[in-house]
Amino acid sequence: MKLPGQGDFESSDAHENAHSEEPDSGLGPGPGLNGPSGIDIGESQVSKDPLLFIQLNELLGWPQALEWRETGRWLLFEEKLDMGAGRWSAPHVPTLELPSLQKLRSLLAEGIVLLDCQAQSLLELVEQVVSGESLSPELRGQLQALLLQRPQHHIQTMGIRPCRESNAFRKASRDEDAPLKHQNPLRQKLPAGAEAAAVLAGELGFLEQPLGAFVRLRNPIVLEPLTEMILPSRFFCLLLGPPTLGRSYHEMGRAAAVLLSDPQFQWSVRRASHLPDLLAALDAFLQEVTALPPGRWDRTARIPPPKYLPSQHKRFPSKLQEVTSLSRQSAALAEDKHHHGPHTPIPELQRTGRLFGGLIQDVRRKACWYTSDFLDALHPQCFSAVFYIYLATVTNAITFGGLLGDATEGAQGVLESFLGTAVAGAAFCLMAGQPLTILSSTGPVLVFERLLFSFSRDYSLDYLPFRLWVGIWVTAFCLALVATEASLLVRYFTRFTEEGFCALISLIFIYDAMGKMLNLIRAYPIQRPGSSAYGCFCQYPGTGGNTSEWTSAKLKDTEDILSVQPGLVNASFLPPPECIRQGGHPLGPSCHTVPDIAFFSLLLFFTSFLCAIALKHIKNSRFFPSVVRKVLGDFSSVLAILLGCGLDTFLGLATPKLLVPTEFKPTLSGRGWLVSPFGANPWWLSVAAALPALLLSILIFMDQQITAVILNRAEYRLQKGAGFHLDLFCVAVLMLFTSALGLPWYVSATVISLAHIDSLRRESKACIPGEAPNFLGIREQRLTGLVVFVLTGVSIFLAPVLKVPERWFSSHEYLQL
Repeated sequence: MKLPGQGDFESSDAHENAHSEEPDSGLGPGPGLNGPSGIDIGESQVSKDPLLFIQLNELLGWPQALEWRETGRWLLFEEKLDMGAGRWSAPHVPTLELPSLQKLRSLLAEGIVLLDCQAQSLLELVEQVVSGESLSPELRGQLQALLLQRPQHHIQTMGIRPCRESNAFRKASRDEDAPLKHQNPLRQKLPAGAEAAAVLAGELGFLEQPLGAFVRLRNPIVLEPLTEMILPSRFFCLLLGPPTLGRSYHEMGRAAAVLLSDPQFQWSVRRASHLPDLLAALDAFLQEVTALPPGRWDRTARIPPPKYLPSQHKRFPSKLQEVTSLSRQSAALAEDKHHHGPHTPIPELQRTGRLFGGLIQDVRRKACWYTSDFLDALHPQCFSAVFYIYLATVTNAITFGGLLGDATEGAQGVLESFLGTAVAGAAFCLMAGQPLTILSSTGPVLVFERLLFSFSRDYSLDYLPFRLWVGIWVTAFCLALVATEASLLVRYFTRFTEEGFCALISLIFIYDAMGKMLNLIRAYPIQRPGSSAYGCFCQYPGTGGNTSEWTSAKLKDTEDILSVQPGLVNASFLPPPECIRQGGHPLGPSCHTVPDIAFFSLLLFFTSFLCAIALKHIKNSRFFPSVVRKVLGDFSSVLAILLGCGLDTFLGLATPKLLVPTEFKPTLSGRGWLVSPFGANPWWLSVAAALPALLLSILIFMDQQITAVILNRAEYRLQKGAGFHLDLFCVAVLMLFTSALGLPWYVSATVISLAHIDSLRRESKACIPGEAPNFLGIREQRLTGLVVFVLTGVSIFLAPVLKVPERWFSSHEYLQL
């Protein structure tokens, strides 16, 4: 049997999916990803009832030695005590037997119900309960002594001294500095003002009739020995009876505890005046119960808590719904002021009607936050974020450095990728409107670079000067877009637009990674064992100045090289040491056969990829402590790359290696850092470059602004606002700078930027078992990104460390997604 409000998980997920398909972009401040336990704003404002901790103490040991023992506890979900292991189970949704609820109702209807009891201590409470039963004086004394017996808690509350004064109890319960509260880890997770409820159930041989009592105290008091935590108790429930078959009283105790943990029943019973009110609340609970047919499910199976709790608004009484609806309306009006409808855009997307008006507004808006952007970074969380994003940025720079070297045949390489990432990223973090954005080379820009180089090569054009003029025109076009406030068009970006563009980036990554592996197989075809022709690595001087291209050679019967085919593998990826003749073998021990290259490269490629996927899934598994799972999941890509590199180094496999220059100079030999405007190109090419620059400008605008829209969604609760115009202006200026130096073009990288935001999430620390931490917002600052890019620039001098196999950096293109 499922309980009301906790079984509609599918509808909750469907609601989340439906919400994600809304057409608007959802910009501006708003509610977080995880609301406060799924309870809406109206409920949290109307229902001020304190959180209730419920403990079930069961009477065990009849007829030898009777003792009360704690067997279960409830906050939002149930936790059972595993007697054998001596630990609590994971929080789970409780399931009850329907007869236990019916028996509980009958027992309460015929038993003792005390509402607004005036008892000031446990002794007074027990005396009032026992006096209402028709028992002999001897049995009454035995029952009273039994109820005053200290129960066995899983966590012993040692050091508690008997005290019957209510004021002393109240003072002890409210004393936040009392050392006893630190003995129970659960105590520190409870909010201030939490109350307790004690449920006592069991079988007693000297009773002839069932005994039931439900007590609500007018003023909560600490019932000293009953609960494992020193909390003021509001409710007391007693369920005793003669021995029966099965565990009927245990199930009735669980039913009473589950009832008290239900928000609607608890709201009703706190305001009940008579017994019929209590029974009506129980009947209302029974009307919403969902029964599971017998034999169709495993009763020992535990239902895990849902990720998002369904709203309890519709379950509350009509009077509360009216008050809640008024609060909802006022909250909706307040949200409209922040969200703004489609006819009233958020301040960042309001048209000023002046040239560069949006840019000026962005600068003014972000200037008041500039100091706090650095002060807010003085938090330990930012240090871990720096380490996490630094590793992601370095692997990304290596990946795109290799891809650019392959696409431009050595005109750009890893050194340019590191230098451009460091300079452009640091400048963007200092000047941008949204400093949480991480700049990087992206898939669409990489495709454009490849097409531009192919065009230059086919028509014998000097690539870097031609690229410089394209960058100049792109800067001019982007500045025109900033001047005319074209960034306001992001209001019309829908979730479909965002997902479609992200899918395009994903396909580019997958295509490039798989394409490089197929090119490797074609360059070094795997031959059957025993074939008469084997390939080896051989260094062969190419035509690109002082550069060297690695080639494949055909050898027959250990004779000298008969034929050489240059250009099969780009100079950016060098195989192991060059072939030399030494020893008795004509190829020497450092020369490897062709089948080794493709086979081991594919093996390490897929090993790294599958290892990263496995580590990523560990984050949501039940293995290891939560901290270890989070570290393995967050650093899955880096750990997989290190594993692949370690295997290659340890085994000495024949795989292509990444070319990292040992000197601080451009990868292309013979050029300086500044690119000549014309070179060997005709003058009219500077004008013709406007056409490809127009296409690139559209691509830059889409890539930059879609990433900005995703990062500035309302669900992230950003308080310092966005800066769409200022961000595009910074990207435009950096386009001119990187083009003049022959560095890669940079734009906002969606995946790394989202990882940056995720690493700076602020969540509530006091988390009830089974409840996801409440999302509080993002730690908005500039320092983490700035430090990351400074460290990336320092990494240029780590050339010996970066000379690692490149094939599993290609697998990183998958892992970013």
